[in-house]
Amino acid sequence: MTAGTSPVSVGFLGAGQMASALALGWKSAGLLDLPRCLAADPYPAAREKYAKSTGVRTVETNAEVLDVCDILVLAVKPQVMNALLAEIRPKLRAPHLVVSIAAGVTLKTLADGLGASTRLIRVMPNTPCLVGASATGYSASSTATPEDIALVGHLFDAVGKAFSLPEHLLDAVTGLSGSGPAFVYVMIEALADGGVRMGLPRDVALALAAQTLLGSARMVLETGQHPGALKDAVASPGGTTIAGLHALERAGIRAGLMNAVEAATLRARELGKN
Repeated sequence: MTAGTSPVSVGFLGAGQMASALALGWKSAGLLDLPRCLAADPYPAAREKYAKSTGVRTVETNAEVLDVCDILVLAVKPQVMNALLAEIRPKLRAPHLVVSIAAGVTLKTLADGLGASTRLIRVMPNTPCLVGASATGYSASSTATPEDIALVGHLFDAVGKAFSLPEHLLDAVTGLSGSGPAFVYVMIEALADGGVRMGLPRDVALALAAQTLLGSARMVLETGQHPGALKDAVASPGGTTIAGLHALERAGIRAGLMNAVEAATLRARELGKN
């Protein structure tokens, strides 16, 4: 099984929001062997929501997923990961590649729970994979093959941008891009509220705010210019933009965003230790 070949058999253990986003993203990209793709979740409401949003089959037990699927995506909360590992370990077989998207759960924890020979890749994606714009970091165990690593890179590149990183940096990925969409949504909401305060209709203000962040992000990615240089190009001497930037600096926006990434990163490390 190598990147860029035929559609793959993926099974999700846990059918929450991230599992749904990835399944729909990969389905839209034509990467899934749909008859051999499943998601398991003990909660009927979660299974129903997943099936409705993705069109992919769901089952009640993890054993059914392991019987059918080659790639197992562990998509449960970190607090229940140990119980899941103990449950599935006796049912693992040689073709299984295990991919964990649980924040803070280390490769060592996964190997201890599933066996040292298990092929493992730890991944930290984010929910914009739903619209093909995910930002993902991943790290492989020494038992994963080059083909495994290429395949996972291919899957996550298909729904955004994926970066292979040393494992010790994945908690920082969690703090920046894993939690980052929530920080950005607050920014969009606040900008829209500012527009409303200044008289814009709510729907127009929200669309302008979201489009402004989208366009600005594309400028950074597509021009390759430093965001500081792009900022300077907008801020004319004595103009409106520099007045607004001064207000942001007085409010401590830089420190606030840096603190948010730090807090989320440290929380990811706590979850891994627990």
